[in-house]
This record gives sequence, structure tokens and C-alpha cells, in this order.
Amino acid sequence: MRDDKRTRLLLAVLLAAAFAMITVDARGGARSPLRPLRAAGEAAFGPVQHAVSAAANPVTDFVHGLGHSTADQKQITRLKAENAALREQNETSADARARAGELDKLLHVAALGGYRTVPARVLAFAPRQQGTWSATIDAGSVDGVRPGMTVLGGDGLIGRTTAVGADTATVLLAADPRFTVGVRTPGAGGPGGGGQVGLATGGGAGGFSVQFYDPQADIPLGTPVLTFGSSGGSPFVPGVPLGTVTAVQPTPGSLTRTATVKPYVDYGAIQTVGVVVAPPRTDPRDALVPPK
Repeated sequence: MRDDKRTRLLLAVLLAAAFAMITVDARGGARSPLRPLRAAGEAAFGPVQHAVSAAANPVTDFVHGLGHSTADQKQITRLKAENAALREQNETSADARARAGELDKLLHVAALGGYRTVPARVLAFAPRQQGTWSATIDAGSVDGVRPGMTVLGGDGLIGRTTAVGADTATVLLAADPRFTVGVRTPGAGGPGGGGQVGLATGGGAGGFSVQFYDPQADIPLGTPVLTFGSSGGSPFVPGVPLGTVTAVQPTPGSLTRTATVKPYVDYGAIQTVGVVVAPPRTDPRDALVPPK
């Protein structure tokens, strides 16, 4: 217990002496009686302080100078350009992969249906504000394209050609309200029958409105709808998928039955299409009905 009291007493005396020395030194200024003692401390610890400063200054100068030299600015500019180029290359590669995927699906559909097609890319869409759903493609008369030909994609019916130039053509998309096409459900017109036949009209983003000719037809939701086909394969070849039935309206006393069909194709995002320049030798029937 006495040791603790002695320690505290000694600490108090040392603190009092230190404060007294600081006060005397500060008031004395250059004539302070403690000046020799301060000089001795500077002589002892000054070299250490200078050594630390000498080691720290290059690091500080490097940090403050980073990016301010001409070489650094050129390096930063080059890195930014490389980063932008890599980003553009990545986006281009993703777009190329998407187009390749669409082309693979298109070729699969063409082979399965027996259609001879001319692949083409979508160059531009008509302004939707005008209520028109059409697109310009990079294939024309030099490729064998004529007005009134079926245009399809990997997911189904795209539309039909209207105006054709040497290197480009205009396609009226199936979503356009002016677009009509004869359709059927699986089994219609084939051996054994069982399907329904009707007329589909484009409805923009809302899908197709289909008038089936049998007012008593039983059309379950989810039923696939395909093109019926025109005489001679123009303007429509048979068997191209259109969409699936999502609603059937009751039509008492009517001569037809109305159904809403959701298209397989996203008409606002198509990039690669195929113009059918020759119809199939035989009707593909239901070969292109997408699996459930």
C-alpha cells in the first residue's frame, strides 16, 4: 500500500516539475535558462527526425505527383481507350452470339418444314407511332425476293414481303392490324381431321384475334395455331407456327368463334429472318408445333 502512495507522489512531483520547466522555457524565449537543455535534446533526437522525414518525403511526393506528369496522363488516356474498346468488343460479341443463335433456329425451322429460304437481317423498323408494324430487311430482288412471300423466323411467322428493291425489301409484320392470314389448329385439314380452321388478324402488342369458322368449336387454352397455307404457297406457306390460344370468347348466335392468340415471336426484337423463296414440296403438317 505504501509503494502505491510513493509512486503517485513521485509522479505528481515529476509532472509539477515538467510544467514548471515548460512555463519557464516559454516565458524565457531565447534567454531561457533551459535553452542549453533544449539544445541538447535537439542534438540527440534531431537526426532521428530528419531520417524519418527523408524516408517519408519521397512517398509523399510520389502520391501527390501521381497522375500529374505527362507520361502518367498518356498512360491513363491509353488505359481508358483500351477499357472502352474492350467494352465495345464485349457488346459486339454478345450481339453476334444472339444473331448466330437466331440464324441457327431459323435454319432448323427451314429444314424441318422443307422451306427454301434466303436469310436476311433487319435494318430498321417503321415508327410505331403511326400504328404501322413493318421492317426493312437487307435482301431484295437480286436475292430472289419478290412481293408476297412468307417471312419467318426461328420462333414462327414474321410476316410477308410487300415492296421489294434490288437489295432491300419491306416486310409487313404479322402484328400489324392490316395483316390477315389463314390459320388452323393441329390436325385440321389432315388425315382424320379434328382441328379448327380460321382467320387471324394482327393486333399489335395485344396478340392476334382469330375468327374460327365453327362457332361450337372446342378450343382449349394453350392450343397451338399454325398457318393454313395459300394456294401455290404465296403469300403464305403452310405449317408455320403463329402462337397459342390464351382466351376464347363466347359468341352465342354468331357464325364464328373468336379467340385471342399470343404470338411466339417478339415482333419488337427480331434481328434475323428468312424469306421463303420456294414452298415445301409437301405440307409439313404439324412438324413445327413447338413442344410444350
